[in-house]
Amino acid sequence: MIKRKLLGQHFLNSKSIAELIVKEARVSKTDVVFEIGTGLGILTSLLCKNAQKVISVDADRNLIKKAKSELTQLDNLLLKWGDGFKQKDKFSIFVSNLPYSKSKDAIEWLAQNSFSHGIIMVQKEFAEKLVATSKNRRAISIIATYAFDIEKISDVGKNNFSPPPKVDSVILKISKKTIIDKKLISTINNIFSYRRKTVKNILKQFNKQSTIEKRVDDLSGDEIVNLAKQILEK
Repeated sequence: MIKRKLLGQHFLNSKSIAELIVKEARVSKTDVVFEIGTGLGILTSLLCKNAQKVISVDADRNLIKKAKSELTQLDNLLLKWGDGFKQKDKFSIFVSNLPYSKSKDAIEWLAQNSFSHGIIMVQKEFAEKLVATSKNRRAISIIATYAFDIEKISDVGKNNFSPPPKVDSVILKISKKTIIDKKLISTINNIFSYRRKTVKNILKQFNKQSTIEKRVDDLSGDEIVNLAKQILEK
């Protein structure tokens, strides 16, 4: 268990929560489901019941070996060892109890991919950050709300995991609105390193001109994305 804590992952041990996640994923026989974090396979086996195919990836080689020995009867399951965010598989639905340390990376990776929707479980504080407004926003808030419609499904207490984390979690549904490429994501992150500056002074950093005296906190999400696009224009 110590290794899993280092990876920032905690095993979901509640069958009822696993069933809720799978129900909200609305998987059909035409869907390819991509799961990051096979863990003990509590979600994996349930997802296979309705999916055309489930691709499940875990960074722990021993867990993949264990899953391969225990889930041999599932002929629509492909298990992979490695970094899920480096996989190139096509999928229509994403499902994951995300490692807390990888939540930001996951949102940025998902923003770059084409799929229908996903059900993710994240740390409660991170869920609040994704939908934050005004001065509480971060770059990831802008990226997430531009790329997805985000709906809260349920709170999940820490006692539903083994080992239990120090904080509660939240199940979110994310429905894809648009794809954001890597350069745009990087530029949005850059803009937030200048958030105390005005748009005029931010653009000056990139050899662009503007007369807008608003600061980043005074801009809407769409305006921040458009500012990033303006910076990227040649």
